[in-house]
Amino acid sequence: MKQSKYVKKKVYIGLSADILHKGHINILKIGKKYGDVIVGLLTDEAIASYKNIPYLNYEKRKIVLENIKYVTKVIPQKTLDYVENLNLIKPNYVIHGDDWKTGVQQKTRDRVIKTLRKWSGKLIEPKYTKNISSTLIKKQMSDIISSPDNRVARLKRMIYSKNIVRVLESHNSLTGLIIDKVNIIKDKKIIEFDGMWSSSLTDSATKGLPDNSSLSFSSRISSLQDMLDVTSKPVVFDADNGGQIEHLPFLVRSLERSGVSAIIMEDKIGLKKNSLFKNQSGAKQDKPNDFAKKIKKICSSRQSTDFMAIARIESFILGKGLRDALKRAEIYSKAGADAILIHSKEKTPSEIFSFAKEFKKSKYYIPLVSVPSTYSKTYEKDLIKNGFKLVIYANQLLRAAYPAMQNTARKILKNSRAFEADKTIIPIKEIISLIKND
Repeated sequence: MKQSKYVKKKVYIGLSADILHKGHINILKIGKKYGDVIVGLLTDEAIASYKNIPYLNYEKRKIVLENIKYVTKVIPQKTLDYVENLNLIKPNYVIHGDDWKTGVQQKTRDRVIKTLRKWSGKLIEPKYTKNISSTLIKKQMSDIISSPDNRVARLKRMIYSKNIVRVLESHNSLTGLIIDKVNIIKDKKIIEFDGMWSSSLTDSATKGLPDNSSLSFSSRISSLQDMLDVTSKPVVFDADNGGQIEHLPFLVRSLERSGVSAIIMEDKIGLKKNSLFKNQSGAKQDKPNDFAKKIKKICSSRQSTDFMAIARIESFILGKGLRDALKRAEIYSKAGADAILIHSKEKTPSEIFSFAKEFKKSKYYIPLVSVPSTYSKTYEKDLIKNGFKLVIYANQLLRAAYPAMQNTARKILKNSRAFEADKTIIPIKEIISLIKND
C-alpha cells in the first residue's frame, strides 16, 4: 500500500486556558481548519510570572484540552515566549486573536513573526472575541474560587509555581479587601499580593491587648472568619507557639474548615514575648524534639496536605546562632514541616542569608520564609536569589493606619470641624466601592 504524499500541516496555538470559554473554542475551531492543532499550554509557572496562579493546575487544564475534538496534541509552554516551542515543532501556522497587536504582548507577537519567517510559517489573527475573558469569568466565580477547599490549596501551589509569594498583614475585613483588590502594573506585569497574614501582634493591638497570647485563638478565628467571608486570597495564620500540644488538633481543624492555608508556629515556650523586643530575658526556646512533636501533631490532624505546617525558628532571636538554627531546621523538616521561617531582628538580612546558604546543602531542605520587619531595605529579588519562597510583610498596614487616624483626629479637634481632615482622607465613595454590592 502506497503511503500518502499528503502531510497534514501543523498549527500552533498558545493558551493559558485556565477557565475555558467560547473565545478559546473559536480559536481552536479555526485552527483545525488549517491542520493538526498543537496547543502550547502555559505552565503554572509561566502564568504566575505575569499574574496570579491559574484556578486549575496544569494537569487539569491539559486534560480538559485533550478532550476537545479540535485539539490534536497538548505540550507545555514553559514561558510567555513562544520561540522555544516554535523552533521545536516548526508549525506551518500560529493562530492568536488580534488583541496582541498592541499592549504588553506586542513584543511576543513580533518574536513569533520573526521566528516563523525561518521556515515560511504564517501568523493568522482572527478577530478577538469581545466581552469575554478568563479574568471576567473568575470575578463572576469568586464564591467558588474563595471556597475553603480551593483557598487552602492555593498557597502551596503558589510556593511551588512563583519565584516568591508575597503576603501582607491583614487585621480586619477592610484590610483584607485592600489586599484582595490592590495591584499595580510593573515591567508589563500585574503585581499584587498573593495572600494575607493573620498576625497575633496586629490582632491583639486592634483589640487593645498586649501581644502575649492574651487574645485567645477562638477569638482570633472568629474575627478572621469575617475577613474570610469577603475575600478570596490565601491566609497564613500566626499561631505563636501553638499552645498545648493536646489543643493543636482542634486549632488545625478550625483553621482548615475556615479556609486558612497555613499555620506558622514558633519554637519558643512560656509566656509570649514579641520577638522584636530587645529584651528577651525570660524567653525560652523549646527542645527541638519536643517542638517536632507539635509539628507531627499538626500534620496528623490536618485533613489535607495542602494545609501547610510552617516551623518558625527563634535561634537568632535568642542568641543561639547559626548551628543551632540549622540543627533545628533539619529536625523540624524531618518531622513534616512544609517550610521554615527563619526569624531575625537584625537591620540586615545577613543572618538569614547565611542560614539559607547552609540549609540549601541539607538533604532535608524545604522552602524558606522571610519576615523582613527590621531589614526592610531588602529587595524581594535578593530574597529570591537566596532561596526564599515566601515573604511576609507582617505589620505595615496597622502601622500605616495608626498615625493616619491619629492625625485626622487631631485635625478635627484643632479646627472644630472635619473640612481640614477631608483634604487628606479618601472620599467615602472609594470605601464603598471596595464592598461587593450583590
